[in-house]
Amino acid sequence: MEFITLLFTIHDLICSTGKYDYDLVVIGGGSGGLACSKEAAQVGQKVAVLDYVEPSLKGTKWGLGGTCVNVGCIPKKLMHQAALLGSAVKDAKKYGWQISGPVCHDWATMAEAVQNHVRSLNWGHRVQLQDKKVKYLNLKGSLVDEHTVKGLTKAGKETILTAKNIVIATGGRPKYPTNIPGAMEHGITSDDIFWLKKSPGKSLVVGASYVALECAGFLTGIGLDTTVMVRSIALRGFDQQMSGLVTDYMETYGTKFAWKCVPKRVDKLSSGALQVTWTDTHTGNEHKDTYDSVLWAVGRAPETKALGLDKLGVQLNKETGKIVVGADESTSVPNIYAFGDISEGRPELTPTAIKAGKLLARRLAGHSTELMNYDNVATTVFTPLEYGCVGLSEEEAEKRHGKDSIEVYHAFYKPLEFTVAERDASQCYLKVVCERGGDQKILGLHFTGPNAGEMTQGFALGFQCGATYSHLLQTVGIHPTCAEEVVKVNITKRSGLDATVTGC
Repeated sequence: MEFITLLFTIHDLICSTGKYDYDLVVIGGGSGGLACSKEAAQVGQKVAVLDYVEPSLKGTKWGLGGTCVNVGCIPKKLMHQAALLGSAVKDAKKYGWQISGPVCHDWATMAEAVQNHVRSLNWGHRVQLQDKKVKYLNLKGSLVDEHTVKGLTKAGKETILTAKNIVIATGGRPKYPTNIPGAMEHGITSDDIFWLKKSPGKSLVVGASYVALECAGFLTGIGLDTTVMVRSIALRGFDQQMSGLVTDYMETYGTKFAWKCVPKRVDKLSSGALQVTWTDTHTGNEHKDTYDSVLWAVGRAPETKALGLDKLGVQLNKETGKIVVGADESTSVPNIYAFGDISEGRPELTPTAIKAGKLLARRLAGHSTELMNYDNVATTVFTPLEYGCVGLSEEEAEKRHGKDSIEVYHAFYKPLEFTVAERDASQCYLKVVCERGGDQKILGLHFTGPNAGEMTQGFALGFQCGATYSHLLQTVGIHPTCAEEVVKVNITKRSGLDATVTGC
């Protein structure tokens, strides 16, 4: 048996080191690219990963690991936690903690701690690549042909690598509006906010995506005067009833909203303050105010421009600039694959990129035929009142199935932690969107409340098993928790009955 295994190993090595330098070259060292390269190495492939961070317009740069680690999920969740602790300090007094004097927040202390943690993750990723025998190259990669990648150093030195397969996992970067004078010169993006040494002070956040609302939420939570400027709707693509609850809570929490407003220009005053001029599209009136920082959160652009895709004929979506891919992550050019945020129609989420990358690596090595399942991927928006969801929004369920063919069970509940603290729970709400007929298959689950991510992750498993409303009713809750309210839900929207949970 050992002899046969040795023969297979020698065969793999000969195949691996024959015609090309590598079996696989991955361009992009974010969550997906790293997961793909490590998995490929684990199944016997010879792998190189290229990663290069172009500094932001403000000159912010960071290490290996991509958006999530450096300027996304990780620093965001830590700063969200800082804000939650501020609320907890206020609650603590009601619970008997003697806190004398005013409690204030120090940005520099938080930022240094968060940045140190991020740097430790950068180092950890480099160590993992070394341990798994993945060649890491700090080079800016572009395609020469379907088997050749050109890598450039910061100084412009060129390296050519050949590979049987090439994977593009370069993700995206925040966009600046190009038609607003002063936007680029005086504004920052999510690429910068987490690496600021000094507090951003009074802040204007332009945009209403989850990035915008999460940033505005933690800035408000640590005590900064924060305004969100919204052109149309908040959390586009999410359930709009839930979106309304999230923003209502934020307004109660202290975040200001400028609804139906569009910025016109940003001017830097002699005092150093930023004067923003905007138009209220509802009234047509023009307004001005000054801020210390203006954070643009108006969407993200795929990192495709410098890859040389047009020369090879890799098909892009003309509107979004993203790469058109098949179910197996293949592009229009053989041997070139793409996944993660760079791919058209894929959820822009770290865990999907990681899983898709691992599955792609296994398929390319001939170890599996399993495709990534992009349906029913759970996610959470880490706003002051967290919002977790999995499956279809109520609007999407109506569109696909018809209003008369779905049943929506819902409840307003009060987290036990809010009672003694005398906190308002008006926006703590959940709904379960089901098919109306048969077993009442669950199509979507939505929840606003504390620890929404932890709660939603558990229920997401049920979606992979075809969960029905009767399965919910058969499940015994854990008391006292917020999650138990989901398995107790019994009031339908159609009934018109009061959905407020009473009793313990």
